Amino acid sequence: MPIEVRCNCGKKLKAPDKYAGREVKCPGCGQLIAIPAAHAAVSDKEFVDDYEEESYDQADGYGDHAARTPYSSFGDDSNTSRYSIDEFVARTEQKDRNQGLFELESPYMMEVNLDGMVWTKMGAMIAYVGNMKFTREGILEKGVGKFLKKALTGEGTKLTKVEGRGRLYVADSGKRISILNLQDESIFVNGNDLLAMEPQIEWDIKMMRKITGILSGGLFNVKLQGTGMIAITSHFQPMTLRVRPNQPVITDPNATIAWSGSLTPEFKTDVSLKTFFGRGSGESIQMQFKGDGFVVVQPFEEVYFQPS
Repeated sequence: MPIEVRCNCGKKLKAPDKYAGREVKCPGCGQLIAIPAAHAAVSDKEFVDDYEEESYDQADGYGDHAARTPYSSFGDDSNTSRYSIDEFVARTEQKDRNQGLFELESPYMMEVNLDGMVWTKMGAMIAYVGNMKFTREGILEKGVGKFLKKALTGEGTKLTKVEGRGRLYVADSGKRISILNLQDESIFVNGNDLLAMEPQIEWDIKMMRKITGILSGGLFNVKLQGTGMIAITSHFQPMTLRVRPNQPVITDPNATIAWSGSLTPEFKTDVSLKTFFGRGSGESIQMQFKGDGFVVVQPFEEVYFQPS
């Protein structure tokens, strides 16, 4: 009877009885695993299975390969197709899911089934099939007002207009992608976390005036509103917190990626002499959300906000 064991990397394995008491290499990470001398079930609580936690449910039918096939078998070389080029191609090949304009090929890569025009973050294109034209956002593409805001603030939202027909693949440094379908709704997104949007979505740069004199960098977000698809990114799995009238939510600005369009954050500051001498709490600047809505945070702090 095969012996089940789990590697520290999270991969579940099945080893034939003849490997009992021996060490073998994990096919997932390569580290040596000791196979128990007697059959012993491994509790799921003993290890954190990163492969399974990385599985993604925003669209059915895909996920990390290790999550789809969590068991590997040791044995003789009779299974010659394992690790072959054909097996690799079959496992990683792009698959049509007929999900519409925006499709997630994986948690970190998105397909745009383009037939017209779409806005993407500059530099997000990783591949495409078909005929497409890429144009950097024109200086006055969205009006003089937006141009002046960007010129004066240095706000980092840089967009590329993609026109044509075919399949466009976009990603952003391996960040996790979430697709949102706005239905006459609005949402604020950190400019660095906007990956793509349909052309009919209205957008505007919003200035956080109250802290302009305290902070440098990361003072501006993008308000998106209308009806259509947008895609945002986050480092790792995002978490959404509900904001209620009697229950405000306070966040770290560097970990805040989006919030509902009905909310206007206030900034709580605790900048003191200790802060400037490096003896502050490390949480000198906080965003406070009051009202009725939601705020999205990530388990990662990008350095947007810092004392000037």
